[in-house]
Amino acid sequence: MIFYILLFLSISSLWWYWKTRDGGKVANLTGKYIFITGCDTGFGNMAAKIFDKKGFRVLASCLTEKGAKELQAAASNQLQTVLLDVRDSNSIKKAAAWIKAEVQSEGLWGLVNNAGIMGPTAPTDWLDIEHFREPIEVNLIGLINVTINMLPLIKQAKGRIVNVSSIGGRIAFCGGGYCPSKFGVEGFNDSLRRDMKAFGVKVSCIQPGLFKTPLTDLTKILKEKEVIWNQLPHDTKKQYGEEYFQKDVAKKEKLSKACLNTDISLVVECMEHALTSVHPWAHYVVGQDAKWFWTPLSRMPTDVQDFLLLRNREKPAVSHRK
Repeated sequence: MIFYILLFLSISSLWWYWKTRDGGKVANLTGKYIFITGCDTGFGNMAAKIFDKKGFRVLASCLTEKGAKELQAAASNQLQTVLLDVRDSNSIKKAAAWIKAEVQSEGLWGLVNNAGIMGPTAPTDWLDIEHFREPIEVNLIGLINVTINMLPLIKQAKGRIVNVSSIGGRIAFCGGGYCPSKFGVEGFNDSLRRDMKAFGVKVSCIQPGLFKTPLTDLTKILKEKEVIWNQLPHDTKKQYGEEYFQKDVAKKEKLSKACLNTDISLVVECMEHALTSVHPWAHYVVGQDAKWFWTPLSRMPTDVQDFLLLRNREKPAVSHRK
C-alpha cells in the first residue's frame, strides 16, 4: 500500500514540476524582432497578425505583392513586410541584409520557417524529377538557406528558431516530393538543435496534421493530379485501369473529411510557445489526426502502416496486393 502511495506522490510531483516548468515565460519580449516566412495565407498570415498584436516587431515575408499589401492593411504600422522567394538565393540574401539593418545590435529573437507548398501528390511512377524538385526546393532547401542566412542574427540575440514541418515528416502518407522534403526538415531540425545549444539558441519543430489551409486545398490537389493522369502513357494507364483515378479521388475525399482540422490557431499557439516559453519543446504535434492517428501509426511496424494506408488508396488494375 505504501509503495502505491509513494508511486502516486512521485508521479504527481513530476507532473506538477513539468507543468510549472512548462508554463514559464521569457520576460521582456515586447518589441523583440521575429521573422516569419510564408505570410501570404495560412499559418504564417495568422501568426504575423497575432504576434503583431502581442507586441512583437514582426518582419513578415510574402511571396506576392498582393499578399504583402493585404497583410499590411490588416496589421499595425509596426509590422513590416518583405517580398521573398525562398527558392531564390539572391532574394534570401536581400531579405537578410534588410533584416540586419532593421534589427541592428539587438539581433533577431525569432525565426519561424513556415513557407511551404504541397506540390503534386501521385504514385511515384506517374511523376518525373521536376515534380519532386519544387517542393524539395521550397520546403527543405529554401528553409535551410533562410536559416543559414539568419543564424548570425539569431545567435546574436540568443533567440529561437521554429521550423514548421508536417506529420508527413513522420510518415509518408502520399507520393511526390512533399513527404521527402518534410523528412529532410526533421533531420535538419534535429542537427540544428544540437548545433545551436552551445550558443543559447533553442530550436523547435512543429508537426501539424491536416489543417484547412490553401496548402491542403483538396480541389487544387486533385486537379494537379488529374493533369498528370491525363498525360500518362497508355501503358501506365492500362496498368492502373481507366477507373482508377475517379475511385482513388473518392477515397482521398473521404480521408480528408475524416482528418481535416479547421482551427489553424492551434498551430500558431505552438509557435508562440516555442518563441516565448523558458523551456520550449523540441517537437510539437498539432491536430487531432496527428495526435491520435498519424503519430501512433508512425511508431507501428511497417506492415501495419502499409495495411492501413493502402486501405485508403485504390488498387491498380494489375495489383498483386491482397
